Amino acid sequence: MAHVKRRADMDLEGAVLVEGLPGVGLVGKIATDHLIETFDMELYGTCHCEGLARIGIYHEDQRELQSPVRIYADEERGLVALQSDIPVDAEAVGEFSSCMTSWIESAGVLPIYLSGMPAQKDGVPEIHGVATAGGVGHLDETDIPLPPENGVISGPTGALLSQAAEMDVDSIGLVVESDPKFPDPEAARVLIEHGISKLTDVEVDVSELVDHAEEIREQKERLAERMQAAKEEESSKAQPLRMYQ
Repeated sequence: MAHVKRRADMDLEGAVLVEGLPGVGLVGKIATDHLIETFDMELYGTCHCEGLARIGIYHEDQRELQSPVRIYADEERGLVALQSDIPVDAEAVGEFSSCMTSWIESAGVLPIYLSGMPAQKDGVPEIHGVATAGGVGHLDETDIPLPPENGVISGPTGALLSQAAEMDVDSIGLVVESDPKFPDPEAARVLIEHGISKLTDVEVDVSELVDHAEEIREQKERLAERMQAAKEEESSKAQPLRMYQ
């Protein structure tokens, strides 16, 4: 049965959740991993939704196996992070988005969904924001730009936003220009500095993403190769709507 297995006793009502599913440039994953590491966030629970591979994940110098999709939280900062080590099966994004949105609604958190838009960048990657229901008001209180053109967000992140719209659940989507072929720490930095921090009022030290960009890129390269080998629709991304016309 699809569910989130709670591992810690925390009240998340009113917190902001940052989604880190693998996608273009791995921007969401890099940004979310950075938040978890920077604030030493506590494991809140594990996700057991349809569409997630039934596998065990282990990490260097750790004995205990972990579920591939986990929720971390910093109760004091009102920050929650959805960390994923695997893509969501393309045929099950509907079940997964329904499972996660139901939990998000019951937990009372505001989700921020992250997506990379493949682009040949010229300077600092551009970012823009979209939203559903009350998320529009949250975005309007910031200077995060409006979309510069029509577009579409696909993959699991697109499914989560679509589910939020269908259920009239507050949510925010941040889209950033990203390297279409390689992990992109610079785009992840922009997501944090010019998006997440403005929406949460939480200052995040992003110097590690800047100073160790090449090292981070190399660390994520193996996952990026697995993502490139997977079917394209299994990877969340944003792109201009003209691609579909």
